[in-house]
Amino acid sequence: MPLRKLMYLLLGSLGLALGALGAVLPVLPSVPFLLLAAYGFGRSSQRLDRWFRGTRLYRENLADLAAGRGMTRRAKIRIMVTVTLFMAAAFLAMDAVAVGRIVLAFVWVGHVFYFLFGVRTLPDDEEKTDE
Repeated sequence: MPLRKLMYLLLGSLGLALGALGAVLPVLPSVPFLLLAAYGFGRSSQRLDRWFRGTRLYRENLADLAAGRGMTRRAKIRIMVTVTLFMAAAFLAMDAVAVGRIVLAFVWVGHVFYFLFGVRTLPDDEEKTDE
């Protein structure tokens, strides 16, 4: 296996592991890590990409977003709260770095606007598809 494909495989595996943890732990968002897994597996091999897209973890957390339909309100809130908490901790840790705080604030605002206005919120009856 070429080194490039191996790196994508490792990236996909790391994303899958963290995404699986995020599906269980309320503090860790699963969607960004599952997106990372989809990207890594998609670049490493078609077989792994097909396998990953067939998993329940992918279907329940990422399939609607990847298909362009959107995300459930619960998933959006979970991601926004988690990212906000992590960014708040980083913001507090950068008390001597004003530029870092400004950049972080802009990234946070962009993140919130993206999830509020850029990602469609699915109605409750569309929450569980492909079951």
